[in-house]
Amino acid sequence: MMILAYDISDNKLRTKFTKFIKSYGRRLQYSVYEIKNSPRYLKVITSQIKHLFEKRFGQSDSVLIFSVNNNENILRFGYAKNEEFDLVIK
Repeated sequence: MMILAYDISDNKLRTKFTKFIKSYGRRLQYSVYEIKNSPRYLKVITSQIKHLFEKRFGQSDSVLIFSVNNNENILRFGYAKNEEFDLVIK
């Protein structure tokens, strides 16, 4: 799993970035997403950020991507704890 967090000051650019990143993961908080740990996803995401977004970033804008190798190291509380496991309804 990867965690992507961003801080983009321009409203229009932030909205475009949010729409882009939603297609690759699920929102954990307003500017934090959980993304499937896939080399293909990472390649596409980083390529798109470099070519479509980075040139438009301001001095204070940032995007961070963290790789989480072991889900056992993640502590979840509140709403996030409820989404820790897939829910199957028959």
